[in-house]
Amino acid sequence: MTPEALTALIDATWPAKSMTDVAGWTIREGAGGGSRVSAATATPTAKINERGQAEASMRALGQRPLFMVRHGEDALDAALEADGYAIKDPVTYYTAPTATLAAERPPAVTCFQVWPPLATQAEIWDAGGVDDARLAVMARAAGPKTCVLGRIHDTPAGTAFAAIHDGTAMLHAIETAHAFRRNGLARHMIRALAFWAQDHEAAQIALLVTKANVGANALYTSLGMTPVGGYHYRIHPEA
Repeated sequence: MTPEALTALIDATWPAKSMTDVAGWTIREGAGGGSRVSAATATPTAKINERGQAEASMRALGQRPLFMVRHGEDALDAALEADGYAIKDPVTYYTAPTATLAAERPPAVTCFQVWPPLATQAEIWDAGGVDDARLAVMARAAGPKTCVLGRIHDTPAGTAFAAIHDGTAMLHAIETAHAFRRNGLARHMIRALAFWAQDHEAAQIALLVTKANVGANALYTSLGMTPVGGYHYRIHPEA
C-alpha cells in the first residue's frame, strides 16, 4: 500500500473533524481525538521548507504543530528534525487477508457485534485512554462500521472498533480491561471483526500499532498479520 493510500484509509475509517488544504499541506482538525486525526500531511504540491502557513493553521485550531512522516518522506523528516521537531510514536501498519483471520470463530458468547457502542464499552475504552473525543471519531466514520464487545465469564471485558474503506477493514481502539488481560480476548475480538469484514466483502484486515507496544506487535504477528510499512510523527518542540 502506498503512503497516500494508507493515509486515505486512515482518513476514511478514523476521520478528523475537518480537513483543509493549506499551501499544499492537509490540515486536520482533531477536536481532541489524538495524533492520528490532528497531524498534517504533505500533498504533492507541498514545499517542505515552507511550512509556516501549515503551522499557523494548526495553532489556530488550538493544536501544537504535528506532522505525519510516511515511508519515503526522508526529506521532510530531515527538515523537521533540523527545525527541532521530535519523533513521536513510530507506528507499524499490519495487514492480512480477511480469510486468514476469519478461519476460526471465537468461542460462543465471547464476542458480540454492537452499534452504537454500549455504555459499558465506553467505560472500558475510557479506562484505556479512548475518551469521548475518540468516540466522536468513530461516530464520524461514514462507511460500514461496527464495534465488538468482548466478554469473559459473562463480564464485559473488552471492546474494539472497525470500519471499511475501499475493500479494507481497518481495526482501531482494541482495548481489553486491565483485569482481563492475558486471556486471549484481543485475539477473539480481532477474529470476530474479521468475520464481520468478510460478511461485508472486505478482502483485507488492517490495523496500526505503536512500535513500543511489544505485546500487541507479537499478537498481530502470531495471528498471521504482516508488517508492511508505517509512519511516525514529528512534533514541534514548543507547546
